[in-house]
Amino acid sequence: MESVLVGNRWIGEGFPAYIIAEVGSNHNGSLDRARELIDTAASAGASAAKFQVFSADALYSRYTPEFSYLKGKDVHALIRGIEMPREWIPELARYCRDRSIDFLATPFDCDAIDLLEPFVPAYKIASFEIGDLELIGYAAGKGKPLLLSTGMANLGDIEDALGVIRTEGNDQIVLLHCNSLYPAPAEIVNLKAMVTIQRVFGCPVGFSDHTLGIHIPLAAVAMGAAAIEKHFTLSRAMEGPDHGFSLEPGELYTMIGFIRDIEKARGTGIKEGSPAECEEMYGKARRSIHARREIPQGALITRDMLVVKRPGYGIPPKFLDLVVGRKARRAIRADEWIGWDMV
Repeated sequence: MESVLVGNRWIGEGFPAYIIAEVGSNHNGSLDRARELIDTAASAGASAAKFQVFSADALYSRYTPEFSYLKGKDVHALIRGIEMPREWIPELARYCRDRSIDFLATPFDCDAIDLLEPFVPAYKIASFEIGDLELIGYAAGKGKPLLLSTGMANLGDIEDALGVIRTEGNDQIVLLHCNSLYPAPAEIVNLKAMVTIQRVFGCPVGFSDHTLGIHIPLAAVAMGAAAIEKHFTLSRAMEGPDHGFSLEPGELYTMIGFIRDIEKARGTGIKEGSPAECEEMYGKARRSIHARREIPQGALITRDMLVVKRPGYGIPPKFLDLVVGRKARRAIRADEWIGWDMV
């Protein structure tokens, strides 16, 4: 599908970028903080606030070695410590609804999909789960749109996932180009892959960003990203695995404001002067043919009598040779622009 409806917002070419403000686990186990993050996302103009629903026991083996970016942390214990209580789901969905922002979540097991089913307009599948075809198929079978991150995936991995989704009779798919490093350095981002993914699969394509700052997602929007996902937090100084590469509230506001400006600036692709600039500037700031000195009525006009300068109310400079050799129909004052009715 060239465009996908999530809630009451279309994702695809010709529509504003669908902006997912990724809370993830940055609520740090506090429901009040989760609500405050939703408030921030809604006030900043995000399309959705997104959470993650996982359990340590279903997600990681107790023997998982530590990640380099989480040095010194026991992975299973860390994940257990940042689990979102599943009983929050109805309240978070209600709170998002009251703030007129979509409630999204990434489910990491089938039970989470079932719990989210009454409350989300779409499912977000994380990059690490693109190989879990059973999980993807189960989510696809619910009949709702799927936003599928593709970090570390090649075209074959994406094709496998799409095959499972379509086997379930679901063609509501948004693919998100992504890099699975936290934070991701700019040199691995490869934004051109968005173009490749769109050409190959014909789905709306966006960008799930893990770089520092806001400049890379802005570039993605300039290149046509249909959706942007970005982690945010109330403060990067907070404890937790994702705070350090997340945006703070002011940065989220700035990013979304810039995205909307970039969308306006992309325009139609037709090269012409806009009505706003042509209304005044076309006449006053372009050049036209003027009299270098006084030209008497009936005089044969020579090149040395003419000069090209602003404003552009007279004959355009490209017709200079057509003016030379004509007679002045009336006296032309020095520095006066020359119109066709004057020669």
